[in-house]
Order: sequence, then C-alpha cells, then structure tokens
Amino acid sequence: MFLKQPILNMTTLIILLCIGLLAGILSGMIGIGGGIIIVPALVFFMGITQLEAQGTSLAVLLLPVGILAVFNYYKAGYVDIKTTLIIASTFIIGGFIGSKISIALDQNMVKKIFGGVMLLLAIKMIFEK
Repeated sequence: MFLKQPILNMTTLIILLCIGLLAGILSGMIGIGGGIIIVPALVFFMGITQLEAQGTSLAVLLLPVGILAVFNYYKAGYVDIKTTLIIASTFIIGGFIGSKISIALDQNMVKKIFGGVMLLLAIKMIFEK
C-alpha cells in the first residue's frame, strides 16, 4: 500500500528542507531529531497522519543521516561502540514490535501515546537536578 504523496510545490519543498535542517541541527547539538522534531513537524506543517509521520521519520533514520555528527562525537571520544552495538541490536527488534503495535492501534491513540511520552520526558528533564 502506497501512501498519498504530498504535492511537491515550492512551499512544500521549503517546509521539508526546514524540517530536515532543524532536525539535523538539533540531532547534532543535543541528540534529538527523529521523533521529537520530524514527527510533530510533519503532522502539524504537512498535515499528514501520525502513522505516516512516524513511518517517514523512521525511513529518514534508516539511511546513515547522522554519520557526520557521529564521526565528530567519535573523534572527540564520546561514542561507546559496545554500548551502541547493544542498543542498536535491540532497537531493531523493538522497532519491529513497536511498529506492529502502532499500526494496529487507532491513530488518535497513537498520537496521545506519543504526546504523553514527550510530556513525561519533558517534565522529568525540566525538574531533575
């Protein structure tokens, strides 16, 4: 099943370029970008569904988009390869399971879960010492 493709006019192209640039900058600066930036931006600015936004965000991350940022952190001694490989191996399994669950749920429920997770994380980060 193929999803409806947005009409790629100049406005759409500029919005997508801005989303990618902002996600890349924030990913390089503070390690966020995919779900926290791309998903809400696609939903709010492009008008696509929550599941389309999540699928698109995952497709962006499928390619080595962060390789240059990772290289800089690695050169500076801030990448633990063993930890990375362990998390990546289980992330693959978790991503598969999570996508199956998400696709089976109502889109509004998925959006509420997404927002709730972001809210809880924000509260914890703001108020922790």
